[in-house]
Amino acid sequence: MRNKPATAGPDVRVARLAQRDHGVLAISELVACGLSRPGIYRRVRAGRLHPLHRGVYAVGHAAISRHGCLLAAVKACGPGAMLSHQSAGELWGLLPTCPGPIHVKVSVQRHPRSVRGISVHRSRTIHAADATHRDRIPVTTALRTVLDLRRVLPRKQWEAVVDQARGKGVPVDDLIDEAPTRSVLERRFLRLCRCHRIPAPKVNVRIGRFVVDFLWPEHRIVVEVDGYEFHGGRQSFEADRERDAELAVQGYRVLRFTYRQVTEEPAKVAARLSALLG
Repeated sequence: MRNKPATAGPDVRVARLAQRDHGVLAISELVACGLSRPGIYRRVRAGRLHPLHRGVYAVGHAAISRHGCLLAAVKACGPGAMLSHQSAGELWGLLPTCPGPIHVKVSVQRHPRSVRGISVHRSRTIHAADATHRDRIPVTTALRTVLDLRRVLPRKQWEAVVDQARGKGVPVDDLIDEAPTRSVLERRFLRLCRCHRIPAPKVNVRIGRFVVDFLWPEHRIVVEVDGYEFHGGRQSFEADRERDAELAVQGYRVLRFTYRQVTEEPAKVAARLSALLG
């Protein structure tokens, strides 16, 4: 008779699942892997499981990653919970790492226990279409995250989130009542134009193989606004000059304004542009 293949033991199953889930498992998952509750407590005493929240453990060691911390918070709030608000913004790359509590959303019918370090948002309007997974972490969709952040962030910070989301292909253009910009600096330049009664340009327009920041097509004038983070290196400097030269060959006049000029010398910028636009 052929021998049956050996079945993996519970600790092997725990290790495999933990490897996928950023080293973090809930007690229900440990039980599903074949551990008894006394067996779980023995492994805690032996230092093989490390309590993170009530019913949530780090496997092997407590030095879990940021993703592990986020997933542990979601698992601590039970089935159906998902990362939301600033923490979801962090996971989607719309915000930097957020200090303070981890934000988790649950349906209004759920009443998870209060957990230290976790801010629970109970929602009446969360639907299946608003939920997804990113890196195996349950999270609100990028669009729902942007909508949630509108209620909790200062206006300027939220607008920067919209810019980030737009750059990642999230359909956010209907959320803000002005032309679709890609940065805070672009938005400030547009407001400078409105404030000084300069005709509204076309925004982020393709000319050949380039997408220019602002274009007045009837005057064949292009404006590029240069934030240092994108234009400060030698390679970017040379690429910008090559781009300007190629646009000039096509008959466009290119003006470049720096962040300092747009924010500290708006009247001078407006006067220069107005003179060219007649």
